[in-house]
Amino acid sequence: MVLRLLFAAVLLVVIEQPSVHAVEPAERLADPALEARARGLSKELRCLVCQNQSIDESNADLAHDLRLVLRQRLGAGDTDQQVLDYIAARYGVFVLLDPPFTPLTWVLWLTPPVLVLGGGSWLLLRARRRRVDPAVPDLTPDESVRAARLLGEPR
Repeated sequence: MVLRLLFAAVLLVVIEQPSVHAVEPAERLADPALEARARGLSKELRCLVCQNQSIDESNADLAHDLRLVLRQRLGAGDTDQQVLDYIAARYGVFVLLDPPFTPLTWVLWLTPPVLVLGGGSWLLLRARRRRVDPAVPDLTPDESVRAARLLGEPR
């Protein structure tokens, strides 16, 4: 019981933990509206060093550089889409945490459903082809006598 309560407490602390941001004070823009846009966009870009974090969460040098480029582009008057296009043109669509559905990314988007559907179909076909084991034939009278003798049962 105590172990369950401890586990629940740790789980709540982890879940309620505020997300960590690596944005340094020197990177922040003076305009709060532009800074909010920059923070939103930096959550959409992947850190190419960490690969499982956004540049907003990463402390890597490359993430820092990408945050600066992002803020420079916003300061220059680019729209959010122009900023994302600019960075994706230089680093590839892999830098986007949610890549677009284009011919270049079809394999990325379609492989998981194809694998799930293909695996499910294969399992279904295999289950349908499974043959029921034939019934075990009855023992002959000689086999019954021998089995009774081996089991020590009276005849």
